[in-house]
Amino acid sequence: MVIKNYEIGARLDRLPVSKWHRKLLWLIGLGLIIDGFDNYIGGVILAQLTKIGWSNDYYNAAFSSVTLAGLFVGSLLAGFLGDKFGRKTTYQINLLIFGIGSIIAAFSVNMVMLIGIRAIIGVGLGAEIVVGFSTFTEFLPSKTRGKWVSMLSLIGNSAPPVATLIGLIIIPAFGPTYGWRAMFLIAGIAAFVVWFLRKAMPESPRWLATKGRTDEAHKIVTDVEHEIEAEMKFSLPPVDDVYQEEEEQVKIPFSTLFKKPLLLRTIVGISVLIGMNISLYTITTWIPTLFVKRGISVTTSIFMTTLILFGAPVGVFIATKVIDKFPRKWFGTIMLVLIAIFSVIYAIQTNPITIVIFGFALISFLYIYVCFASAVYVPELWPTEIRLRGAGFCTAIGRGFAILTPYGVAFLLSKFGEISVFLTIAVIMLVVAVILASLGIETRNKSAEEIAYDALSKKDAKELFANKVNANTPEI
Repeated sequence: MVIKNYEIGARLDRLPVSKWHRKLLWLIGLGLIIDGFDNYIGGVILAQLTKIGWSNDYYNAAFSSVTLAGLFVGSLLAGFLGDKFGRKTTYQINLLIFGIGSIIAAFSVNMVMLIGIRAIIGVGLGAEIVVGFSTFTEFLPSKTRGKWVSMLSLIGNSAPPVATLIGLIIIPAFGPTYGWRAMFLIAGIAAFVVWFLRKAMPESPRWLATKGRTDEAHKIVTDVEHEIEAEMKFSLPPVDDVYQEEEEQVKIPFSTLFKKPLLLRTIVGISVLIGMNISLYTITTWIPTLFVKRGISVTTSIFMTTLILFGAPVGVFIATKVIDKFPRKWFGTIMLVLIAIFSVIYAIQTNPITIVIFGFALISFLYIYVCFASAVYVPELWPTEIRLRGAGFCTAIGRGFAILTPYGVAFLLSKFGEISVFLTIAVIMLVVAVILASLGIETRNKSAEEIAYDALSKKDAKELFANKVNANTPEI
């Protein structure tokens, strides 16, 4: 029932951010940390397996390829399952997939078995990001949605240093034979712990309302309202009684992503995530190699890379402070232009000090954009009924380009040199900036229902929005 859907959304939008929202932040955030941990331990584990003779370059490439393939499949599956069976069901399933898979991986008898299990783990890893960010988006009030989703991104992006630190402790402690197995066990056990903690999480009321399960949605929102009123010690403002009327459920099939009015959103979503994935994987993966090609020693290269990559958490932290202060599409456009400019500036540096300074700035801008694109903007683009399918499809296509990117980088390096890699990134970022600026929609300070308005064709839905969801919502 569309109007009931708007009622649930309006009630959620008027809630102040509370302990309840922070609890949700950490329950979803812990899943993202484990997801990132399981993803990033791959490099550490491959180095160890190569050292003990378990693996070689061929197996390492296969391990990496099946991980990316799993991420691709997981992104797509998460979209379909999340929109059909619910957010809670889907993120519990994906936790089980990479939790059980990680534990089985710890007992692998050979590299072929480990590669096969890694493909299954990848499916779970690919689903977590899509479900996590999209689900959190549906619980948040529109005015602070960008800030709090950015904070979720900050928590999730703490995984790489956590994985590295644990690896530095665990692998030497357990030795080359059992250290990598212990890393997989840690990921698997942690996934089960979070799975049990998440059992208490509610289903998304917005999703329930779109499925006609309005009584369940009403109960969840009512319980949250009572909890917040008890915490804040004041009564929440009433919801406009325009929502008392009922209407037939609006259903949005997957094919709607490729038709007006959602087609332009699909193009924008794919574009911003292709730009994100190409720049992210190229810059972060190839920085050490490019240093060595410039004659910098491996040890110095690793040290400089570490300094530069500190720009990642700094960038995401900055995003939490500024992302709700500027119009979304123009914020993203400016970040794309800055990444393009600093890619070129970084590429022509020869002094180690300026390399680190401009590299740090480049990574900071890149991760502000990562937060904007994958955590905030793309999940916001879609009506609740198709949110996970939209975000999942765009994420999968973006990751598909990431699979092909290493081959393109290798070609450019061999034919034209390292500066051509960064010039290509700059051109891609500028193309995406033009697409976002010309086709992107504005989502800042708009409720999930208002953003979805153009996807609704019902006459009564149009009349409903003419009356406004609340006085603070901008006119469409």
